[in-house]
Amino acid sequence: MASTSNPLTLPVLPLDDEVVLPGMVVPLDLNDPDVRAAVEAAQAAARGQTGKPRVLLVPRIDGTYAGIGVLGTVEQVGRLADGDPGALIRARRRVQIGAGTTGPGAALWVEGTQVDDSAPDPLPGAVAELVKEYKALATSWLRKRGAWQVVDRVQQIDEVGALADNSGYSPFLTTAQKVELLETTDPVARLKLAIQWLSDHLAEQDVAESIAKDVQEGVDKQQREFLLRRQLDAVRKELRDLNGEQEGEESDDYRARVEAADLPEKVREAALKEVDKLERASDQSPEGGWIRTWLDTVLELPWSERTEDAYDIQGAKAILDAEHAGLDDVKERITEYLAVRKRRADRGLGVVGGRRGGAVLALVGPPGVGKTSVAESVAHAMGRKFVRVALGGVRDEAEIRGHRRTYVGALPGRIVRAIKEAGSMNPVVLLDEIDKVGSDFRGDPAAALLEVLDPAQNHTFRDHYLEVELDLSDVVFLATANVLEAIPEALLDRMDLVRLDGYTEDEKVVIARDHLLPRQLERAGLNGEEVTVEEEALRRLAGEYTREAGVRNLERAITRVLRKVAAQHETGERKLPFTVGADDLRELIGRPHHVPESAQDPAERRTAVPGVATGLAVTGAGGDVLFVEASLADPETGAAGLTLTGQLGDVMKESAQIALSFLRSHGAELELPVADLKDRGVHIHFPAGAVPKDGPSAGITMTTALASLLSGRLVRTDVAMTGEVSLTGRVLPIGGVKQKLLAAHRAGVTTVIIPKRNEADLDDVPAEVLEKLSVHPVTDVRQVLELALAPASNGAGLEVPVAA
Repeated sequence: MASTSNPLTLPVLPLDDEVVLPGMVVPLDLNDPDVRAAVEAAQAAARGQTGKPRVLLVPRIDGTYAGIGVLGTVEQVGRLADGDPGALIRARRRVQIGAGTTGPGAALWVEGTQVDDSAPDPLPGAVAELVKEYKALATSWLRKRGAWQVVDRVQQIDEVGALADNSGYSPFLTTAQKVELLETTDPVARLKLAIQWLSDHLAEQDVAESIAKDVQEGVDKQQREFLLRRQLDAVRKELRDLNGEQEGEESDDYRARVEAADLPEKVREAALKEVDKLERASDQSPEGGWIRTWLDTVLELPWSERTEDAYDIQGAKAILDAEHAGLDDVKERITEYLAVRKRRADRGLGVVGGRRGGAVLALVGPPGVGKTSVAESVAHAMGRKFVRVALGGVRDEAEIRGHRRTYVGALPGRIVRAIKEAGSMNPVVLLDEIDKVGSDFRGDPAAALLEVLDPAQNHTFRDHYLEVELDLSDVVFLATANVLEAIPEALLDRMDLVRLDGYTEDEKVVIARDHLLPRQLERAGLNGEEVTVEEEALRRLAGEYTREAGVRNLERAITRVLRKVAAQHETGERKLPFTVGADDLRELIGRPHHVPESAQDPAERRTAVPGVATGLAVTGAGGDVLFVEASLADPETGAAGLTLTGQLGDVMKESAQIALSFLRSHGAELELPVADLKDRGVHIHFPAGAVPKDGPSAGITMTTALASLLSGRLVRTDVAMTGEVSLTGRVLPIGGVKQKLLAAHRAGVTTVIIPKRNEADLDDVPAEVLEKLSVHPVTDVRQVLELALAPASNGAGLEVPVAA
């Protein structure tokens, strides 16, 4: 737009950091010297003239004047609303500021030229749309502010420049934006700027209103919940007062509880971080519940609680002997452990390399030998807390190590829960049935136990739920198992192995007299004065009515006897007191089921015919005797070869082949009619065909049975044997010697043949068992045959040397 040619001389009224646009009416304070000087100069220049005094309103931003000002007329001079002197000035039009000049008064006078900023008439279509858009935006903004009268005034403005200048009233425009609006002389460009700024402000306002609405809704909800909770607390307090109850003393302030608790430094740091999260979380957030549960679990763990070990070695040994008969290996191991702990404590070596002196023992043996109960006795003897963790059937790795906290309903693992239940950091933890642990798609719990049971790692055990280090190095872990082979090798390598191979008959009698009988008398409602069981009766119950490594069936037999006596007394058939003797057992509970072969009639014994030998085996229930039967097929049937029955494994089948091959190759030397083996089939059978059998230890038993069959000589009834045989006739070592000798003793066998290289295993066999057995270590099958086969009817025997 061009400036008009009419020059103007006007006093300057500077506006510090303020901008006035044409069409605006503003009150100005005359206490400002610059304002007063400009108004007085304008009044002086207007004396004698018909027009109103005129001033030039110029923005002064940071001491710098703008290039364009606004011509304003002084409409009125008087008092402002606050009583101060003031002037009301109406802005008329833009003026291009020129050179300075002189004039009356103290004001600054300048020359200026009016700027023509009128829009064409009629308005082009695009400009008319801009006018319509601005009015719509301005109306929307003004309605939100409730300025309905201003809406009507804006709608009445038709001139483009005046409409754009009307935005100068907008409080959201900055001083720089108003100066830009003032210096833009093109009315269409000015209107576009006003539209852009107003639309941006409306968008920001919508966002701010949305945020404010969300915040207000959240605040209202929190206030409502706070009010309801306060009302609920008040109701609870009234109920407590009504019922005379005391208010709980436990504080809900987790930060104070964490700071007051005696936690390790790293655990304290982790707990305080969780407290910070809890304070930031809202009451409605599910994370708050998870954090509270985690903090409760951490605070309930006995981080600094430890029981003092009882270092009275003799007293601990007396407790173990009083509560369990036998089990010398376990008692000796615990005694050694306590002795070492005592010396370390005396020398101030309680913690070495961050690790304490815990222990990891594996108690392996058949059912019923007292593995679980001896663990409780160990805790009693040491003065420690006892916790049992049943692992039978566990298939989820998280059962040991815990669940991640991201899962709903997550819990720590069984190890952490055991420590929490014990209430101390050094309990005796029984890992029961560790050989029954399984594995599936959820992981392998046995692999998770590797860290728990490794003395080099368990001082920094990390549970998935806790995610902080837990020191397990002071815990005594006792793991029980029935089958050693079912325990993974890596896990077994981390434990001290203690074998419990079963009780002797004398030990069973002692256990029955001192432990089982008193317990069952109490359960049957009887006492020792009413019913007495003779020791000979207990011995017969252990030897003839039961045949097991442990004492569970023996306890059941005692229970049956006492129940029968109690029932007979209640029906009037028997009077109390009553003494149960050995001869009374048949009347009370029937005939015995396990009569030794030596006690049977010679004609009824299994070895009463040639081709039957007695072997020894190890089962899941301990040691047992095993009979081997051999027969030759009729040559007319044509069934040559070797037939094996009795559910045998591959190793046992190969042992039978080796035994047969040895006799074929050495038949002449042994004076056996091996010619019969060429045309006649050989059948070897192991009775109890429903029970799977495997292993090489029946090699010499099968060889003896075949030699007995071919020679016609009976195998001695009182002889049992075990050992692997080679093709050259050597007797090779086997395992489970102690369990097999105990089984032989229970079965009434008096002579046992074992491999020479297993002679060292006899040190583990109880002395009272060895006294009743004649054990012959051998190196060659020829020695076995000389010992096992009865003399021929003509008195001739095999001329072979016998080992001492």
